[in-house]
Parts: sequence; structure tokens; C-alpha cells
Amino acid sequence: MNRQKRQQIFERFRAADPKPTTELEYTNCFELLIAVILSAQATDKGVNKATARLFPVANTPQAILDLGLDGLKEHIKTIGLFNSKAANIIKTCDRLVKLHGGEVPADRKALEALPGVGRKTANVVLNTAFGQPTMAVDTHIFRIGNRTVIAPGKTVLEVEKRLLRLIPKEFLHDAHHWLIMHGRYTCVARKPRCGACLIEDLCEFKHKVGN
Repeated sequence: MNRQKRQQIFERFRAADPKPTTELEYTNCFELLIAVILSAQATDKGVNKATARLFPVANTPQAILDLGLDGLKEHIKTIGLFNSKAANIIKTCDRLVKLHGGEVPADRKALEALPGVGRKTANVVLNTAFGQPTMAVDTHIFRIGNRTVIAPGKTVLEVEKRLLRLIPKEFLHDAHHWLIMHGRYTCVARKPRCGACLIEDLCEFKHKVGN
């Protein structure tokens, strides 16, 4: 795919959704961090249901520590893998209080040192909370990078690096959200909705299908 096509693709994404953001519901950096940790192998809708119960009770690291492991589990038990996620969140809150004054660090290395926070989670927080031009490659973005040939790669990291290099800089801050939404609702895994796709004529997928 050439540079001109990529430019047109992201111009169309921007025209359709000028201010994209995550579907996770949060009011501060810490809430976003917890929501993203909970979202691993879970839907945003499911996470939002759980955090709607949790955040009014505890939405700071110290408040969650005061809630305790069992108390936290009670609030997030509707989410898959809630036992391991609760354990990681308690450990993360402890580190935030002891090492970062209860604040979420705007630094990749510090974020990835938190239990339950990998590269993808760190990228979401850096992009959405701190406005950094990062690319959190989930299954949707990995699929789109390869299927459309915007940025093909064999690994998540390879796709991430290519996207950061190939997407025009003016779109980098919002590209993460556009691509996720596109993969979630249009360029879906089993039967992509090519007939309803705003970039169908620019996409280089060889096996396009109708609605």
C-alpha cells in the first residue's frame, strides 16, 4: 500500500469521527488504567458494568487497597479472570502508592513495571490519558494491519512499529481508536462488512465480501 492511500484512509476516518476515544468509561488516569487491566479478554461493555459498581466506592490506589483483595473481587467478579486481575490490581495499587505517590506515571517503563500491565495496556494509557502517539495493537488492529495491507506484519510488535512508521504523523494520536472501532464494527474477523466500509475502495484485501 502506498503513502497516498494511507493518507486518504485516515482522512476518511477523521472525517467520519473527528474526536475518537475509547469505549471504556473513566474519569481520570487511574480509572482508565484499572479499566484497561480489566479489559484483557473481556468486552468493554462488561468492564463498564463492573467499574460502574467499583469506581463510586474506590477510584484511587489507596481506596482500592482499603477495599482489600476480597472486597475488590466482589466488585469485579462478573469479569473473566477476575481472581488474577484482582491480585494484579492490588499489587499495582501498592506500587503506585509506594513508588509514584498514588499517581499513574506517564512513562512506558514505569507503567510496564506494574503487575498486570503489558505493552498494549501501557500504550492505551499513554495514548488516551497522556496524549502520546502510541499504538496499542490488539487483535482488531493486528487483523486490520494485515488484512487491509496498511501495515502488515507477523507479530503484534512488528505491526505496531510499522503503523507508527507508516501512518502520517497528523493522524497518529487518534489512529489507535479509529482502527479499533473499524475492527470492532466493520472489518470484523469472520465476515468483514466490506459493503458498508468507508475505505473499501482503498483497502487491498483480496477477498472482499458484501454485507
